[in-house]
Amino acid sequence: MLLYDTLTATKRPLEPRDEGRVSMYVCGPTVYDAPHLGHARSAITYDILRRYLEWRGFVVQHIANITDIDDNIINRAKDEGSSEPEVALHWERVYIDAMDALGVAHPHDRPHATEYVDQMVAFIADLIERGVAYSTESGVYLSVAKVEGYGALVHRTLDDLREGAGARVEVDDAKQDPLDFALWKAAKPGEPTWPAPWGAGRPGWHIECAAMSLDILGDGFDIHGGGDDLAFPHHENERAEAVAAGREFATTWVHNAMLNVGGEKMSKSLGNFTTVQDLLDQHDPRALRLLLLQTHYRKTMEVNGEVMTQAEAALDRLDALARRTAGLDLDGAELDATASAAFREAMDDDIGAPRGLAIIFDTVTRANAALDGGTENAASLVATVHDLAGALGLELRATQAAGDDDAEIDALLASREAARAAKDFAEADRIRDELNDRRIIVEDSGGTTTWRRG
Repeated sequence: MLLYDTLTATKRPLEPRDEGRVSMYVCGPTVYDAPHLGHARSAITYDILRRYLEWRGFVVQHIANITDIDDNIINRAKDEGSSEPEVALHWERVYIDAMDALGVAHPHDRPHATEYVDQMVAFIADLIERGVAYSTESGVYLSVAKVEGYGALVHRTLDDLREGAGARVEVDDAKQDPLDFALWKAAKPGEPTWPAPWGAGRPGWHIECAAMSLDILGDGFDIHGGGDDLAFPHHENERAEAVAAGREFATTWVHNAMLNVGGEKMSKSLGNFTTVQDLLDQHDPRALRLLLLQTHYRKTMEVNGEVMTQAEAALDRLDALARRTAGLDLDGAELDATASAAFREAMDDDIGAPRGLAIIFDTVTRANAALDGGTENAASLVATVHDLAGALGLELRATQAAGDDDAEIDALLASREAARAAKDFAEADRIRDELNDRRIIVEDSGGTTTWRRG
């Protein structure tokens, strides 16, 4: 299996540290507000990677952190007159509920930054002892000039980064280099603090992920994932901390691209974001996963109501097969070897989900043809669709949520069947038109009639 590694800018074979097992750390949210679709794309991307690796037979250890102390959390607590733990706990619950609704599997461990402060203090103390970090009145900083290869993750030199730094670095006259970044922030009035040998304060953002990932997964873990907006400075700074401490960090760096709205990156700072709840209020949550699967994870994509509606239509093709074959016995059905091999080949090429999804839909077409023709391989093809869709986290549904008018619709369909039996086709068509006006889609197939809401 090949994965594109940001550090080497090449597709590299996935060669797990431990045979048959894959260790993966993914940057999770800073919990101070509702998650938006950008958060959803990242979470779903690594959920797909995890599920596919498990489908391939690997045992995956998936870690995704929670940043529960941060300037944004502190500011929100002040604005609301609450505490930082209250803010973080509330928005963490909102985030997890949203990911549950999107079908994102829970990570095997969800470490919180505040639970690992002791490990961060020890990490920083080691960096100071090694002479690569220094203390000032405002905190403790890593000296990036002393870190071999700083900037390698984004393929830029120190001079390039200094020249383009501008507003992206924290201004502090006490820093030896504008690019030096905070490992520890000195205590400020009204902010939460923890004790440390160099003075009370709180950890910087980057040291959190470095300490948690290495503590849980150990040196040389297999995959570090996150959005490509995190590559610099966050991921580069994590990597620098590990390098400066003489630790072996992630073997492969995987980054998903951003989402666009009207051609601009979706972000809170631009105010153009759509929350996950906004989407759930209007669309089937599975449609977002299908939409994301249609575009390679490293490509920027647009999300709007039109493409979501198109994704729902594509999703219904899968559900239609599930409805049609709800009574088909799939137990023991052998999977179609051709489709499974083609799917694996596509996905093994850097999570080639668009091609993998196309193979699933091609198998749907073949399954319907087999059902129409009554051929023996129908059950095999249907089982294969379920299996491959499951490898991507797509659940096929043969039923839909009940509505208040279900009994009335069933009665109308019964009247339509009676009209057809009496060869009163005008009445049968009238009933169908009435149902269409109510956005009820009637499907006649194989001598049976089913309906669904459009």
